[in-house]
Amino acid sequence: MASLSSLVSPADRPIGVYDSGAGGLSVLRDIRRALPAEDLIYVADTAYVPYGEKSRHTIVARAYALADFFLAQGVKAIAVPCNTATAAAIGALRERHPDLPIVGIEPAVKPAARLTRSGVIGVFATTGTLASQKFRTLVQREAPGHRIALKPCPGWVLAVEAGQTEGAAARELVRPAVREVLDAGADVLVLGCTHFPFLAEAVRAEAGDTIPVLDTGAAVARQLGRVLDRHALLRGTGAGRTAFHASGDTEAFAAVAARLWGEPLRVAPMPARYT
Repeated sequence: MASLSSLVSPADRPIGVYDSGAGGLSVLRDIRRALPAEDLIYVADTAYVPYGEKSRHTIVARAYALADFFLAQGVKAIAVPCNTATAAAIGALRERHPDLPIVGIEPAVKPAARLTRSGVIGVFATTGTLASQKFRTLVQREAPGHRIALKPCPGWVLAVEAGQTEGAAARELVRPAVREVLDAGADVLVLGCTHFPFLAEAVRAEAGDTIPVLDTGAAVARQLGRVLDRHALLRGTGAGRTAFHASGDTEAFAAVAARLWGEPLRVAPMPARYT
């Protein structure tokens, strides 16, 4: 007997999207705006948050497990809106699934290189992203001759996961890192982790109105649309649905995610074999 997914038109199948936790919601929001007809399945891999402090072996193993989960749901593509997971695992994931469109993310170094006048770009990211060869290659390709003021900010990830994204506490959290890269001469700031756009207001407040603060969520959404179109997988009509799953505490994730997403969410637990 044919499976249910085999009876669905390829373009009508969902898109899988994952991150270590709530951070990927910032990109999911951009994907939903850019591709309103698409069905989306979001997995918050909260049992392993934060990815930025995990080994490459662990991140690749999680990528494989989550891809298996998505394929069991009949997805037509996977988006990985996590800089650490993209840097550590997307090559292995594409090698394992060569026929599956897989879209990653990278820090906005290219537009920052066009905007800077001082020649210094401040990049906030996780330790894993900043230490990766993929990030070094990105800088060499897109910003040769520029100086990159790097600042790992694992505490920012944990703050977003705790829902601490606004007000005086958020400004106090980001102030030391922002001041450090500005003192190093940076005149453009890059939010190199998908958790960090939820702290963008605090970063802008500390940096001042003249300092651009960049993220790449909208660019990922546009690239996903181009990839789907190239594979004749764009769903042109209808109102897309969004399903949420978490590998850790679903109630805790739902509470934080509802604040970040802007409405109450129903979050399903991941089956044990994928955790």
